[in-house]
Amino acid sequence: MKRIILITGGQRSGKSAYAEKLALSLSSNPVYIATAHIWDDEFRQRVQRHKERRGAQWENIEEEKYLSHHNIYNKVAVIDCITLWCTNFFYDHNAKEWEQPSVDDALREIEAEFDRFTTQDATFIFVTNEIGSGGVSTDSVQRRFTDLQGWMNQYVAQKADEVIMMVSGIPVKIK
Repeated sequence: MKRIILITGGQRSGKSAYAEKLALSLSSNPVYIATAHIWDDEFRQRVQRHKERRGAQWENIEEEKYLSHHNIYNKVAVIDCITLWCTNFFYDHNAKEWEQPSVDDALREIEAEFDRFTTQDATFIFVTNEIGSGGVSTDSVQRRFTDLQGWMNQYVAQKADEVIMMVSGIPVKIK
């Protein structure tokens, strides 16, 4: 039976730890899908620490964009995270430096990929950030990305069976 759970909150609010704990309560061998692009050595080390923390019972998949290429039928999967996943669509690595990423194009692509991926009969635990909860950026690209992220969060929340907001390590059920 398909089930979509969205876990949202601020940076370092406990989202990932809660998602992992939830996944382990539902499966003895969950899947962890990391959407991050590794930009530098510090981030590579952070990723390695996260893998070690999760342990051998986890199946780890690294996928920056095309989640639907992975078959997770009948499994429990943590997708961490929508924010980094959106970044990978927003900043097309082939775009020219002077071109502004298109919010509408990126949003359409991400929504379509989300829909393809979640047609599978699986339990999806998506992690995301509430980046729009802070102040308004003075940078136009950041403001546009915040818009994209907010709209994608709304899209996933609308389709989710459950939405949980993490506040200072405490899960608050929203839906």
